[in-house]
Amino acid sequence: MKKLTPVFIISVIIAFSFIIWGIVAPTNLDRITSDIQGFITDQFGWFYLLAATGFLTFAFILIVSPIGRIKLGKEEDEPEYNYVTWFSFLFTAGMGIGLVFWGVAEPINHFYAPPTSENILSQQHAAGIALRYSFFHWGLHPWAIYSIVALSLAYFKFRKGSPGVISATFEPLLGERINGAIGTTINVIVVFATIFGVATSLGFGTAQISGGLSNLTNIPNNTTTHMVIIVVITILYMASSQTGLNRGILILSKANIFLAVGLMLFLLFSGPSNFIMNSFTQTIGSYIQNLVRMSFQLDTFNPDSNWVQGWTIFYWAWWIAWAPFVGTFIARVSKGRTIREFVIGVIAVPTIFGALWFSIFGGTAIHLELFEGANLMGVINEYGTEVALFAVLQQYHFGTIMSGIAILLIASFFITSADSATFVLGMQTTNGSMNPPNTVKFIWGIIQSSTAAVLLLSGGLDALQTASIIAAFPFTIIMIFMIFSLVKALRAERIPPRKIKEYE
Repeated sequence: MKKLTPVFIISVIIAFSFIIWGIVAPTNLDRITSDIQGFITDQFGWFYLLAATGFLTFAFILIVSPIGRIKLGKEEDEPEYNYVTWFSFLFTAGMGIGLVFWGVAEPINHFYAPPTSENILSQQHAAGIALRYSFFHWGLHPWAIYSIVALSLAYFKFRKGSPGVISATFEPLLGERINGAIGTTINVIVVFATIFGVATSLGFGTAQISGGLSNLTNIPNNTTTHMVIIVVITILYMASSQTGLNRGILILSKANIFLAVGLMLFLLFSGPSNFIMNSFTQTIGSYIQNLVRMSFQLDTFNPDSNWVQGWTIFYWAWWIAWAPFVGTFIARVSKGRTIREFVIGVIAVPTIFGALWFSIFGGTAIHLELFEGANLMGVINEYGTEVALFAVLQQYHFGTIMSGIAILLIASFFITSADSATFVLGMQTTNGSMNPPNTVKFIWGIIQSSTAAVLLLSGGLDALQTASIIAAFPFTIIMIFMIFSLVKALRAERIPPRKIKEYE
C-alpha cells in the first residue's frame, strides 16, 4: 500500500476514538451529542434553511446560464456511462435506503402530526399536506445540495486535472494552502460528515431489515438482531468493495433499480391506482406552488413547536452530511457531461422518481387510512417506524412475497451505499485516487459499520439523526465557500467559440 496520507491517519484515529467512546460510555455519548444537536437546531435552524435554499438557487442559475455549456472534462471527452447506468448510480447512491424506510412512514407521520404552521381543515387536507411535505423533503433541495458538491469535484478533477478531494476545489481561493494544514482540515471534516451521514442510513436500513424479518418470522426485532444484521451485511459489502466500481457497485446499482421499480409497479397496480396517480399529479402542483414558502418556513411564532427541527432541519442536515459521499461518487461517474446536462440530470430525474415513489407508497398508506379503516399509525406506535412499509404490503395479495423482496431491496441498497461510501472515503483519504487500495477501503468499511452499530446502541434512531445534524454543520460552511471558489474558476472560463453563437 502507498504511503498513508495525513488525512487518513488523523481521520482513522479520531473515528476509532469515537467508536471506543460509544462502546465504553454509550449513555454519555448519547447525552453529549444530543446536547450539541439541540443547540445547533435551536440556534442555527435558520442557517440550514437559508443554506439549502441558496444551494438550490445557485443550481438553477447554472442551468440557465451560458456557463451550462462547459464540459466536465476536456472538449473531446464523452460520458463514460449511458443514461440508464448513470441514473442507476445517482439513485442508488443518493437515497436508496432512505426512500424505502420513509416511503410509507413519513406521509403517515405527517398525516397524523402535520406541520404546525399549516391550518389543517380536515383529514383530506392533512393527507395532501402530508404528501406535499414528503415531496419537499426528498425533492429539489437535497439533489441541489448533492449537485453542488459533485459539480465542483467533477469540474476541478476532469477539467482542471486537480486531485479528486474536496480541498482541491478551493484552489482558486486558497492557492497552495490547500496542500497544507487548511486542506487537511477540510478533508478531515469531509470524512466525518461522510461517516456520520452514511452511518445514519445504514442504521435505518438495519432497523428496517430487522423489522421486516420480525414481521415475516419469529426473529425478534431487538439490538441483538441489529448487530447480527450489521455483521452479515458488512461481510457482503466488504466482499463487493474489493471488486471495484465497474463490477460490484455497477451490478448492484442496476439490480436495485429493477427491484425498486418492481416493488413500485406491484403496489401501483395492486393498490388504488387511480388515487395514486391523482395524488401524484395534484401534489406536484401543490409542491411547486408552495416551494418558496416551505423553503423558508421556521414556525417562528409558535415557540412550542419543534416540527421543523424534527423534520425539515434534520433532512437538510442529513443531505448535507451525505453530500461529500454522494457528491464524490456522482462526480466520479459524470465525466464528459456538460454542466447544464449534469445539473438537470442530477436534480430533475431523481426528484420526479422520488415524487412517484411517495405517491405510490405514501398515497397507498393514506388511502388505507382514509377509506379502508387501516390503523397503520397504531402499528408504527407499537412496533416502530421500521415496520410501516411491511404493514402496507401485508394488506395486499402476495404481500408476504413482496415483503421478502422489500427486505432484499433494503439489503441490496445497504450493500451498495456502504460499498460506494468505502470507495469515496478511500478517495478522500488517498489524495483523490480514482482506484483506492482495497486495504484502505476495508478499514473504512469496518469504521462505517462500527459507527452505525455504536449509534444504534447508544440512542437508536434518534442518535442517528443527532449525528447527521452535528456532522453537517461544519460542512455547510465548507459548501458555501466551495461555491465562491467554483464561481471564481468559472468566471475565468471561455465558452468554446462554436457555443457562443447560441447566446448571441
